[in-house]
Amino acid sequence: MMGWRNKEQDPPPEVLAAALADGDRLVAAAHDDAGDQWVLASVTRLMVVGPDAQVRLSRPWLDVDRGGWDPESDTLQVTWVDGSAPVSWQLTGRPARPFTDAFRDRVQASVVLVRQVDLGPGRTAQVAIRKDLATRELIDQVVLGARARSDDQELARQVAVARATLRDQSGMSPLGA
Repeated sequence: MMGWRNKEQDPPPEVLAAALADGDRLVAAAHDDAGDQWVLASVTRLMVVGPDAQVRLSRPWLDVDRGGWDPESDTLQVTWVDGSAPVSWQLTGRPARPFTDAFRDRVQASVVLVRQVDLGPGRTAQVAIRKDLATRELIDQVVLGARARSDDQELARQVAVARATLRDQSGMSPLGA
């Protein structure tokens, strides 16, 4: 792992104590000026901790679908695999770039295999095998495209084939076994 941290710009000790447990390590941190909170990238999780040292968000990296950085507004927007509401943080100053680099690295570290299923406009899905970076457990995930319908039977069949293939390639047990 690269050295993204600038220890002079680490969060206060009480924020780190609230967020890091069980031997997890901080990789990068940035302050969200808009929300007056710390956004932390640990080896295993993405976290947000308020100035009161209360954890506001703590999710494993495999929950992150993607992140998008807007350099005009210094905003990182994150979407989730489970489709829950996206979140965004305004990260300014020198730690912003190291944080976004660490964010990208940690998300990629959780990805084992990916296959796109594309049956044409509005009929797409992404199938992935992801790794929980804390437990090393592998799971499979399906993220439907923005306009894909959950009742599209042909898309569902192709997703099932992709899931079975990726599970086999990663050494996971077959579905239903």
